[in-house]
Amino acid sequence: MKKGLFYIPMAIFIGFLSQGWGFFGHQKINRLAVFALPPEMIGFYKKNIRYLTEASVNPDRRRYSVPGEAPRHFIDLDDYGDSAIYKLPRFWGQALEKYGEDSLLGKGILPWHVYRMYTQLKEAFLVRDPHRILRLSAELGHYVSDAHVPLHTTKNYNGQQTGQEGIHGFWESRLPELYLEQYDFFVGRASHLENVQLEIWQTISQSHLMVDSVLRLEKNLSNRMRDKKYNFETKGKQTVKVYSETYAREYHRLLGGMVERQLRRSIKMTSDIWYTAWVDAGQPDLQSLISYEPSEEEIKKRQDELKAWRERTLKVRAHEDED
Repeated sequence: MKKGLFYIPMAIFIGFLSQGWGFFGHQKINRLAVFALPPEMIGFYKKNIRYLTEASVNPDRRRYSVPGEAPRHFIDLDDYGDSAIYKLPRFWGQALEKYGEDSLLGKGILPWHVYRMYTQLKEAFLVRDPHRILRLSAELGHYVSDAHVPLHTTKNYNGQQTGQEGIHGFWESRLPELYLEQYDFFVGRASHLENVQLEIWQTISQSHLMVDSVLRLEKNLSNRMRDKKYNFETKGKQTVKVYSETYAREYHRLLGGMVERQLRRSIKMTSDIWYTAWVDAGQPDLQSLISYEPSEEEIKKRQDELKAWRERTLKVRAHEDED
């Protein structure tokens, strides 16, 4: 079973289902990413901050109902063998040629999908489509944040191979739920990324290097504090089994700020990619889009113009190569 599909009894939940940083975490990341944007962008994004916050969880809402959605949230690097993080093709076309689509989808396509979302967002800026800009920005933030969760980079995503079932939700949902208010989320101003694809792979690599610590520290702690590991809490009308605050506090301490750092990096990279897509699209005037409601005909015309420009560019390049 892939991420998020492990069985939990109806009456007792251990932690939370695998859904990135959880709804609250994803919403927090997108909201805070807005405030790292430059003056030329922040007006448009702040005007729509409620939508950007609420829509950040849409990819998780459709994860089990839309075919092809689930693989966008993870990549099982260890399924590719030793040194996969250094050997895997960074670009989708090369990966497709080497492994085939079915194999890639089975192991997850998260880093390639982030780059695809960036190119779509850049195009939305180019054609000045405010609704598409907002939808893509909100959902791109979700996938960027997933890339910062170490357990989204391994086939042992929920500790099911090491007797640590439930660790996924523990790390990415229970710990932020308990300690989010203690974190410092000042990340500075958004930066332009010279190569988005390589940057997202660097993030995946950094996240994957944390997997061993995430699992090993919890395993050792469980052996030491097994009798204090769980307790029961009332959530709404349900009584649920959760990792105890005593156990969570010690695991959080052992991680040495890892969860906070990954949340901060999620905020910064989300803002960076929004900004990079805008700059790479020529820095269109977003202030003019705040109250703009383009017709379908307007958007279609600009899309056709963009397509024609690209075709002309390709022909010119092909002619130059022949010469």
